[in-house]
Amino acid sequence: MTTATKEVVEQQQYLTFLLAGEEYAISILKVKEIIEYDTVTVVPKTPKWIRGVINLRGSVVPVVDLAVKFGLEERPVTKTSCIVIVEGQLENQNTTMGIVADAVSQVMDLAADDIREVPEFGTRVQVNYLLGMAQLGKKFALLLDVDKVLSTDELLNLDEVAATAETADAEASETVADTASEEDSASTAESSPWSGGSKTRDAK
Repeated sequence: MTTATKEVVEQQQYLTFLLAGEEYAISILKVKEIIEYDTVTVVPKTPKWIRGVINLRGSVVPVVDLAVKFGLEERPVTKTSCIVIVEGQLENQNTTMGIVADAVSQVMDLAADDIREVPEFGTRVQVNYLLGMAQLGKKFALLLDVDKVLSTDELLNLDEVAATAETADAEASETVADTASEEDSASTAESSPWSGGSKTRDAK
């Protein structure tokens, strides 16, 4: 591992989580929050590893399934499933996305000496996606580099997904509003005594 990489990971906290039975970790500095797995809206014509989008307090956030992206076994959603909201870098700008996790394990402190280099074999994840690995008992946790897990093109794709979803939401809202307005107008017309469809009293 290079000196620069060691400086990056020196004395940092990492959030560990499970993907298809394997332990992964990301820097706590990249984690904004952890939310319960809830409704995820599927966006057509997107890569399989993009689960869809969620509405996070009014913002459309793409949700990424790293298990699918890494070619791991896809697991069903359970009570422990959650979405880790993280920030990645896109052309020096922060991009918010959600990562599906089977379960969140713990937050651990790691010094540079705790990080080991990743061998060129024995892992399904591309080596350039990893900062290294740390020992957890008899197993190792792979330390993901959030900024490299998704390439620039893929991050652009995520932004396009979010933009498409926002447009669809806006159009759906306008449709609902127009429908409601038409229904109100029709209701008003039917109840009006001057409406041709209303009944008038016979003159005495």
